[in-house]
Amino acid sequence: MNLLIRQATILDPAAPPHNQPTDLLIQNGIIAAIRPNIDTSFDQEIRAAGLYVSPGWVDIFAHFDDPGFEYKETLETGSAAAAAGGFTDVFLLPNTSPFVHNKAAVEYLVQRNKILPVTLHPIGGVTKNGEGKDLAEMYDMHHSGAVAFSDGLNAIQSSGLLVKALQYLKAIDATLIQVPDDRSLNSQGLMNEGVISTTLGLPGKPALAEELMIARDIELAKYAGSKIHFTGVSTAKSIALIKKAKAEGIAVSCSVTPYHLFFCDEDLKNYDTNLKVTPPLRTAADRQALRDAVLDGTVDCIASHHLPQNKDEKVVEFEYASNGMIGLQTAFAVVNTALPQLAPERIVELFSTNARRIFGLPLSSIREGELASFTLFQKSISWTFNEITNRSKSRNTPFFDTALTGRPFGTIHKGSVLLNEQ
Repeated sequence: MNLLIRQATILDPAAPPHNQPTDLLIQNGIIAAIRPNIDTSFDQEIRAAGLYVSPGWVDIFAHFDDPGFEYKETLETGSAAAAAGGFTDVFLLPNTSPFVHNKAAVEYLVQRNKILPVTLHPIGGVTKNGEGKDLAEMYDMHHSGAVAFSDGLNAIQSSGLLVKALQYLKAIDATLIQVPDDRSLNSQGLMNEGVISTTLGLPGKPALAEELMIARDIELAKYAGSKIHFTGVSTAKSIALIKKAKAEGIAVSCSVTPYHLFFCDEDLKNYDTNLKVTPPLRTAADRQALRDAVLDGTVDCIASHHLPQNKDEKVVEFEYASNGMIGLQTAFAVVNTALPQLAPERIVELFSTNARRIFGLPLSSIREGELASFTLFQKSISWTFNEITNRSKSRNTPFFDTALTGRPFGTIHKGSVLLNEQ
């Protein structure tokens, strides 16, 4: 099939027409020509105002609940949501049933991946069953296709165990992903500890629980000489710690969620259970620090933290609601709405190239002769996400019927063209 993309701005520093509007011709999944004006026959044409072409986007922290929790999400519905959100690659959390802690579990996901519209990358568990006690078969999982290692939703609490894991992973040059949360500090907290939690009468989770773990893990990564990635970073002090560690040359990287850039703890005043997340939404000052860190380059990636929950787990009293929200389809739009000044080139770093560099994925380049694997998006278009356009099996999101700016136009990946309804 011949596909012709008209006058789209390419965002790829490795490509000669970087940041210039041009035509792209794709033949049978291969980029055949990139020129200012292509006059040839085609089977399909894409033309849209303000259209950008980026190397395929990567999400590094999503839960597709398969196997074991398919009533919330399946690999098929999660992949559909990811593609609609502009993602060509997704890292899958190991928190399934069974937990992904051996090569058989990794190989199950790798095999299923072959028939899906996005490329799924298993995250292997650091410990058996994610219990934080005994190290899992990380070497075998790495050679079976695991691209990173984490206990996912379970932060590793033991310093001794974590340093052993970091030393082990150094030998295979792999990165450990950690959601920083010291559970010995009020593990029963329902939201950020502060004025708002006191006003609402809800037990709080102190920022210190995150900051202490980040400070500890930075020292452990330095000691082990290994690589660690913090995801879901949510406080100003956490950002300061990571920035300092980077300046010292420690192999530290980090990601933030779209919802931590958009909301703060003040938005919980109506007890919306869709805003009950881990780490919790922090103060407005913390949110501003995260936004500044995205703009100045301290934050490496955006991670959706896509965590489906069924209706019974969210339509309950705030105390009993499960944590998390879906977020793959809205990730780009939420970030772009919260930070309209974000340059298109920086968007590509946050959603694509930095993740590929940190986790050793092949770099996707928009050049003649290369396999077509990229994301199309528009930065200025306004739209509204709703239940009809939602592709996830779950509905736990605060963004239904919210006006957003910036939308993925579609993806070209694995020889398929998937476009969102415009």
